[in-house]
Amino acid sequence: MRVYRNLDTLPLFTDAVVTIGTFDGVHLGHQEIIKQLVKESIKNGGESVLITFYPHPRKIINPDLNLQQLTTLEERISLLKQYGISNLVVVPFTKAFSELTADQYIRNFLVQKFQPSTIIIGYDHRFGRNREGDFKMLEANASAYDYRVKEIDEELINDAIISSTKIRKALAIGNIDTANTYLGYSYFFKGVVIEGNKLGRTIGFPTANLQITDSDKLIPGNGVYTVTAQLEGDARVLKGMMNIGTRPTIDGTNRMIEVHLFDFNEDIYGRHLQVWIHHFLRAEMKFQNLEALQEQLQIDQLQTIERLN
Repeated sequence: MRVYRNLDTLPLFTDAVVTIGTFDGVHLGHQEIIKQLVKESIKNGGESVLITFYPHPRKIINPDLNLQQLTTLEERISLLKQYGISNLVVVPFTKAFSELTADQYIRNFLVQKFQPSTIIIGYDHRFGRNREGDFKMLEANASAYDYRVKEIDEELINDAIISSTKIRKALAIGNIDTANTYLGYSYFFKGVVIEGNKLGRTIGFPTANLQITDSDKLIPGNGVYTVTAQLEGDARVLKGMMNIGTRPTIDGTNRMIEVHLFDFNEDIYGRHLQVWIHHFLRAEMKFQNLEALQEQLQIDQLQTIERLN
């Protein structure tokens, strides 16, 4: 998959089959659009071109919006590489770009930059200033600009429409099962291991304290989770459990991410750790003392081992 980040240096694509969207999370609904994109390009003997935006358009249109994202740009690119896309174009989303009318968007952006033979969009795709453009407008301009347009129907799972917004809401309340079902994979994030107060090791549960490397990355709601993890540059996949929260038994102030890795005792300060979240175990609780906390952690560990095996 070739990745382009500058609209002024794009090549001349051959019979480009194009789709457009933010694709935050690359969830099951996105994956269906991508499958159709690749299938159509193979059928036409052309190139598949996926257009995405960075930063997220909603952050530019509404700067006061504290939008937490399911994927960083690099995570999105990594996920998209799995699907056989020929070309990925990352469009710098600016205030000026957001003010293009729908007509300008079609003529000066889609047609001038990509010369599409086919445009594939999701059922709810909107574009142009004030989101005034839609499938019908693309269809109305198809003959003038010599392209075909195809719309992907709503993708349903258990009668619930998949959307990045619904996944964000599920993660925010710790509903990891729903989020993972909609994503089609286990939600993940990456952080740098930093020093903590080393209290965990005194009760037999040393933890890697994570500082998230991208402030826009969504961190799930407080609670205890089953996880697997991998250190950057290390092939081992480690099992463990993670607490997200304020540690009410100890201090109850700063929100922290603490990962206890099973059968692991190495100095990893300063290294990057990627964590995949598989199950929600329980809500964060305040215990009477450290002994009570230790007893619960032992129960959590047994349940985690059972669920990850």
